[in-house]
Formats: sequence, C-alpha cells, structure tokens
Amino acid sequence: MSVCDVVNTSAEKVAEIEVNDNLFGVEVDTGILHEVVCMQRANRRQGTASTKTRGEVRGGGAKPWRQKGTGRARAGSNSSPIWRGGGTTFGPKPRDYSYSLPKKVRRLALRMALSARMSEGNVVILDQFAMDAPKTKEFVDVMKSFDFDRCLIVTENGNTANLQLSVRNAVGFKLLPVAGLNVYDILKYPKLMVIQSSLEQLETRLMV
Repeated sequence: MSVCDVVNTSAEKVAEIEVNDNLFGVEVDTGILHEVVCMQRANRRQGTASTKTRGEVRGGGAKPWRQKGTGRARAGSNSSPIWRGGGTTFGPKPRDYSYSLPKKVRRLALRMALSARMSEGNVVILDQFAMDAPKTKEFVDVMKSFDFDRCLIVTENGNTANLQLSVRNAVGFKLLPVAGLNVYDILKYPKLMVIQSSLEQLETRLMV
C-alpha cells in the first residue's frame, strides 16, 4: 500500500489515504497499452466510407465508339475506372473495424495506465467535488487552483449531473464515471483527478 495526500478543491491537503499498489503500482508495459489503445480507436471508427465500383456507377451500357478506325484508344464502357466519372478500383466499402481483446488484458492495461500517471506524480485525489448547480466558471476556478489546463476527472457512478454539466463546456477537461474509465482517455489527458469516493468502485471494477 502506498500513501497519498487527499486534497480539497482549494488544493489544500486535508488527509492521507492508502492506495492499492495493484491499482497504482503496476509495472507498465507500453506494448499492452498500445494494443488496447489501438483496439479502442478501431472500435470507435464508423466504417461508413463507401465508393462505387464500375458496376454501380451510372451509365456504361453502350460502347462509346466503334472499336477501330477512329484513331482513339479502344473503349468498351464509360464506367471504366480510367475514365473521369467512372468507377473506383479497390475503393472503401462499409465495414466493421471493431475487435476485442481479452478482459484480463483490458483490465491490466487500465491498471498500467493509472500506475503510469501515479509514477509521474500526475494523480490528484480529491476529497469531494460537490456542486449545487451547473457552473462552468466555478469548475474552471477549481482547476486554476491546481494549475491544470488539461485534466481527466474520475467520479463515482451515480448522480453527478451538476458536475457533468459544469465540465461539458470547459475546454481541455473531461469527466468520466468509474464505469466509463478507459486507457485512451487516461493517456490523452496529462493530469488525472480521482474523487476519493470512487476509489472503492475502481478496486471493485479492476480487481475482480
């Protein structure tokens, strides 16, 4: 177990807490992180790009001109890929890019990503982040007290509507519940802020 400081929204230390080394002290393997990030990016692809082959473009039924005697190159169809307005050769068609990795690998990668941020000293554990109403300005002021311009905030699963609405319009910040935490977003944002009440849920999700 490692000991970390718990701070309030004014960036003042209010307590200390022991964090599980199986969550924040795992040896990092960049190869596994790379595999999981590639999987996430592939799964987010829409795969809707589509082009028409020579059999799908309009026209092409009649031979443009006779085979011989015109002085021009022979042509059998105006839908040929070498003609302007013709079909596309080997163009993209709608497809599913998604694939999956074993659940154990995905969980391990998440623990590695958390450990990487912890080893860099870029993890802040916040005692609470309660907001009575959606106020983006108040949220930005809290981030300024930590001198953060880009940060991922991890909250407990549940009712965080006011905080979610406050973060929504703040550029460079993102809020995720424990259930939505993923490797790509952890690595995308240089700072990680974890609400203290979400640590137990993190252990439940990743240590099963």
